[in-house]
Amino acid sequence: MTTTPSPHQNTLYFGDNLRILRERIAADSVDLIYLDPPFNSNATYNVLFRERSGEDSAAQITAFDDTWRWSRESEDAYQDVVRNGSHQKLGDLLVAMRQFLGQNDMMAYITMMAQRLAELHRVLKPTGSIFLHCDPTASHYLKLLLDAIFGAENFRNEIVWKRTSGHSDAKRFGRSHDIILFYACSSQAVWNDTYEPYDDDYVERYYRYKDPDGRRWLSDNLSASGLQGGGYQYEWKGVTRVWRMPIETMRRLDSEGRIFYTRNGIPRRKRYLDESQGRKSQDNWTDIQALRSYHKERLGYPTQKPEALLERIISASSNEGDVVLDPFCGCGTAIAVAERLRRKWIGIDITHLAISLMKSRLQDAFAADLSPYRVIGAPQDIAGARALAQDSANDGRYQFEWWALGLVGARPAQDKKKGADKGIDGYINFFDDESGKPKRVIVQVKSGSVRRNDIATLKGDMDRENAVIALFITLNPPTRPMEQEALSAGFYEPAHFPDRRYPRIQILTIADLLSGAARPDYLDIAQATFRQAPRAASPPPGAQARLG
Repeated sequence: MTTTPSPHQNTLYFGDNLRILRERIAADSVDLIYLDPPFNSNATYNVLFRERSGEDSAAQITAFDDTWRWSRESEDAYQDVVRNGSHQKLGDLLVAMRQFLGQNDMMAYITMMAQRLAELHRVLKPTGSIFLHCDPTASHYLKLLLDAIFGAENFRNEIVWKRTSGHSDAKRFGRSHDIILFYACSSQAVWNDTYEPYDDDYVERYYRYKDPDGRRWLSDNLSASGLQGGGYQYEWKGVTRVWRMPIETMRRLDSEGRIFYTRNGIPRRKRYLDESQGRKSQDNWTDIQALRSYHKERLGYPTQKPEALLERIISASSNEGDVVLDPFCGCGTAIAVAERLRRKWIGIDITHLAISLMKSRLQDAFAADLSPYRVIGAPQDIAGARALAQDSANDGRYQFEWWALGLVGARPAQDKKKGADKGIDGYINFFDDESGKPKRVIVQVKSGSVRRNDIATLKGDMDRENAVIALFITLNPPTRPMEQEALSAGFYEPAHFPDRRYPRIQILTIADLLSGAARPDYLDIAQATFRQAPRAASPPPGAQARLG
């Protein structure tokens, strides 16, 4: 293992998070870990617990599909934990779980998670915490792993997040919640109180008084009788008692209209609802909605979580300047919230699709305010690009396409494994007028040989998709006939800018895109590739976000 100190600079890593954790992230260097690992929660228990022969293919992970199979890789991972792991209890637990579960999909998943959770414990500071997001399908097994690694004494909460109002599940109660397992690394772990809104019933019961302008308040006792520490004894408007505050404070509150008097002339304090932080957050989170189609932050990524969920976690268990790590970062919600809350961050994902989406999201949300960051693991030259395209063992063709689409800010046309792409690999929507109706660019990516007919076919794709521009991205240099065919497609002239024109078919080589010698050419007033992330403002230094 060749571990280097964790970067002070924010970083996105492409690749297997186990390898990156072992080779790139130093021990005791991370303040907070949030992970939402992929799991096929729609599979039935009959499938998850079916015995596997060991001849099945290894786990295949894409951005939209995750399937675990007991394989040679699972066996190697199991032996790695049992023989070489630094957590003896974890090895003993895996042996027992294998005897109980057998060699099946669930055991493959548990073994994969055991390796990674052990590494996550290594990189976490003694003052750090980990939040593991899962569903009830495997949460009980994951909790055993966390007990073995972090110690049962460091378990803090099993948080229930109500992610939907209800499901009509057949022959069972509706499944409407996820589980978030919260463990501290030690008793020294950072903790900041967070708050959630009061329930409507609580407000109606306790904040039942209103000022003439409709402002709600509750009636609070001003007497210090029975309180530890005593109070202040004096006469106030004919009533002598031991009060909770000195007479100067009583006078100020009275002058501000924050004291009212009962029928018996007893003063009581007004506490306004709009000045209350709410109640301290509990372990049953019903106030944070799952993302719906109408939410502005929704980007269309299938496992995207709401920012409010991550804001509560990051605010509670880290401070400004701390390092937040998400080893399965997907579309980057944890990364975006960490950036907004002035934390440093590290994100890891195994697909170039996710890396491209995160880059677009960060740029959309923060623009010039975005902190510097680097991307490690993506090709930096032609040799790296060619190696990625030829990596058949790791879906190199798809990974190359997703990476190449990211070079021009395009979104994938669809998940390639689920159907034909109709010759189109990606789309870009752009605006060159104020009508609000986007224009479309279609993108095709080629990693192999190219010829003139590819461009001729692309013309037909443009007509079918009603696209005004097409980008043809190629790893290999184009032929002269290809360039001539592209020129014959003519130019796109924006109606509102008649003095400008852009080639309808633009051939871009990977070499030119990497060097900056070429880029897509069109007028872009307000590009929205993936559904655009809303602009985010960071709180002023030292400010603690209030949630709810």
